[in-house]
Amino acid sequence: MLIREENRNMFLLATVTLCCGAVAGTVALFEQVPAPMASEQVAQRTAIDVTAQAPVRVVGAPFEPNVNPRQR
Repeated sequence: MLIREENRNMFLLATVTLCCGAVAGTVALFEQVPAPMASEQVAQRTAIDVTAQAPVRVVGAPFEPNVNPRQR
């Protein structure tokens, strides 16, 4: 089977795409999470209350965007 030189890039792209799709599909098949663990993962992703955190010390000048590029 000979592939013309102008079609080699598309053939390579199609081959890599199919191989990556096969790997991703295989990983997705083996990555099934049981029902009890799914609720634990959702509990770990809950929102963090920002007001309960300790204040952070900022060192240096606050960032001010340069809206006038001619002036520094």
